[in-house]
Amino acid sequence: MLHYLTVPVTAFQQNCSIIWCDQTLDAAVIDPGGDLDLLLAEVEKRSLHLTQILQTHAHIDHAGATGELAQTFDLPIIGPHPADQFWIDGLPQQSQMFGFPPAKAFTPTRWLHDGDTVQVGHSTLNVRHCPGHTPGHVVFHAPEIKRAFVGDVLFAGSIGRTDFPQGDQDTLIRSITQRLWPMGDETVFIPGHGPESSFGRERRSNPYVGGT
Repeated sequence: MLHYLTVPVTAFQQNCSIIWCDQTLDAAVIDPGGDLDLLLAEVEKRSLHLTQILQTHAHIDHAGATGELAQTFDLPIIGPHPADQFWIDGLPQQSQMFGFPPAKAFTPTRWLHDGDTVQVGHSTLNVRHCPGHTPGHVVFHAPEIKRAFVGDVLFAGSIGRTDFPQGDQDTLIRSITQRLWPMGDETVFIPGHGPESSFGRERRSNPYVGGT
């Protein structure tokens, strides 16, 4: 069975998630934006074996510490979709712009595409490509626990910003309605910022995509 712990990191309070298989204790970190000491303390506390980094997209608050974590522990970086290459290339500039510690650009070990799967111990995550916030944004769906790690695609009561380079609101709304909603109303999602919610609740009440 997959377990997860959400740890808000950096001044942006980005929801970094540590996920692990309870049988093998193999673990992955989703979107290590920063505060690695905090994340690694949680990994150590649970005696987890960190095996990989999963990346939803390459904005600085989600990827600021990805290069450092990968280099320090020789971890593969899985994701995002290749369309986010320009955001990865721009991480050093993003870190200056937003006052983050210097970020290392990185090359993903494996790019992800819609329909791919990722294995964490005995648990399988399904990958959906959900562009709109960034062109290469992906989402990780864990059907065995009815959870989805959606980065900045959808929030409780809101949706991701689309005013960054290559963002597009119509594309984002299509990603939500065509790729998230089919995961089921009962699926709880862990957004990149703020509290968890369910797809059913957002379908009913979200002012941007409610009723879709």
